[in-house]
Amino acid sequence: MSNGKLTILGCGSAKPTKTTSPSGQLVELRDKSFLVDCGEGVLLTMQRLGVHTGRLYNIFISHLHGDHCFGLIGLLTTLGMLKRTQPMHIYAHPDLEKLLQPLLDYHCNDRLYDIIFHPINPRKHEVIYEDRTVSVETIPLKHGVPTCGFLFSETRRIKKEDGSFDHVTTKRYAYCSDTQYSEKVIPIIEGVKTLYHESTFLQSLAERSKEVMHSTAADAATVAKKAGAEKLILGHYSARIEDHSLFLNEAKPIFDNTVLAEENLVFEI
Repeated sequence: MSNGKLTILGCGSAKPTKTTSPSGQLVELRDKSFLVDCGEGVLLTMQRLGVHTGRLYNIFISHLHGDHCFGLIGLLTTLGMLKRTQPMHIYAHPDLEKLLQPLLDYHCNDRLYDIIFHPINPRKHEVIYEDRTVSVETIPLKHGVPTCGFLFSETRRIKKEDGSFDHVTTKRYAYCSDTQYSEKVIPIIEGVKTLYHESTFLQSLAERSKEVMHSTAADAATVAKKAGAEKLILGHYSARIEDHSLFLNEAKPIFDNTVLAEENLVFEI
């Protein structure tokens, strides 16, 4: 059984800084690669890390704010220039296809590969991807536009004495993108091994956090604690807070096994 890996491609919020780009992650399970969100700069980070895009077949977009999807057109046109022939599957709110299609027609109409859009309902918890060893479920979140996180589950088949098989979940990784504090996610992610939860603000900016429907580091830690997660990764930092250790200082008294996302970091999941 392969080890699961999470690579941080971007961990900032809407405004890029000297140390952070907008959101993007690479989830690797059972020798499969999944791109989660694609803000500006994600392609550059992938190239810097030597990510093999030929193994990438599925992209999941949590919502349509620009810092989570503006990097898509650059990635897709670059794959066209590389003469990619394998199809690319994109799972997102149905409006993404309406927004991207004119750009694809203008900039990438000679591509050799198909782009297949899979419309999802971010307000509904359901399985949106499944193969023999990996499944992906939506996690409805509370944000200014329809938004969901994603729960990745790795399964393996165990043969029983009668010759049939049981499917046993061996790894679970939860990505909670932009969201106001919400306990509705807890039953979905309960017992997850690794949880990434946005922590845009500190408690000193809690009112601002509620106004723009984001979370504080304390909010993220509270969700991790109530869900019984094993590890919490913080990210989506506000550009106005330069010292990211402040997020950690706020979260750890609530949930000790908390770490900070940083671009280029790789975590076991």
